[in-house]
Amino acid sequence: MKLITRALCVGLATLLPIAAAVAQDVKERTVKFAFQNQKGHPQEMGAAKFAELVAQKSGNKITVKLFPGGTLGGDLQTVSALQGGTVEMTVLNAGILSAQVKEFAAFDLPFLFANAQEADAVTDGNFGKGLFTKLADKNLVGLAYWDLGFRNLTNSKRPITKVEDMAGLKVRVIQSPIYIDMFNALGANATPMPFPELYPALEQKAVDGQENPYTVIRSAKLNEVQKHLAVTRHVYNPQALLVSKKLWDTLSADEKKIFTDAAAAATTFQRGVSRVQADVALADLKKSGMQVTEFSPAEQARLREKVKPVIVKYSANIGEDAVKQLYAEIAKVRK
Repeated sequence: MKLITRALCVGLATLLPIAAAVAQDVKERTVKFAFQNQKGHPQEMGAAKFAELVAQKSGNKITVKLFPGGTLGGDLQTVSALQGGTVEMTVLNAGILSAQVKEFAAFDLPFLFANAQEADAVTDGNFGKGLFTKLADKNLVGLAYWDLGFRNLTNSKRPITKVEDMAGLKVRVIQSPIYIDMFNALGANATPMPFPELYPALEQKAVDGQENPYTVIRSAKLNEVQKHLAVTRHVYNPQALLVSKKLWDTLSADEKKIFTDAAAAATTFQRGVSRVQADVALADLKKSGMQVTEFSPAEQARLREKVKPVIVKYSANIGEDAVKQLYAEIAKVRK
């Protein structure tokens, strides 16, 4: 009798998780998740992990379908599609959201973070969470911040070891005013352009160079059309993982928990992969024949000095209180 009772208890314990899953208020649905980087890039790997976790946690009721490589358009188009509800998810440079909420431009201030750990603390803390709360009025919901890494400059014309070497280079930048002003301040000719148009523009020499993290340069095969890489580390890019509010408002409490739990786990995974891959990507780019140069400490200081007016201008645009809060959080981390 005791054995039967024990067996029943074991059986019930096994069935309870299944019953709990069945009891979840989860509907069958497909979610379109569009982003710019190609399959195999840490951005795509994070998205794939998120899709896998959502499927597991929903009992395969929710399918997250990935659209990598900008196949559904550039970042600005994708944000508009999220707001309209024709695409449900994306992950993109957080600074691009300054068109929706001006304070997001703070993440694109030159030389803001010394390392990725500082960025994690700020984005996961009050500053990053506070910015996400401002997106609701724009029909967007922020789930987490992912890693893209530090941006560096490439070009097809010459090695860059000092500020003057940038003079006259036509450099593709993301479609954000701060990037345009930053590279114009450095003497380059900044040319905003959607990412899907970048490779052919470099191939046809419509632009001389571009700036992106190592992993993006490698995954987009920009080394095929770029010879020189300068380690500038001028901006660190937190990536905002977003959901269309039109979708979010239709989700049950159980479904929202599935999304937020999957986002948290995928964020830990994605950040780890991205940071390991950055070193690997740089080594691969060197092996491919790219000539890599670094600035001396004195030239790095000159570079920072050149962009100070840009920092002052955009700090005023962002708002004094927001910028003070941001720098206070960074100072706290550094202590």
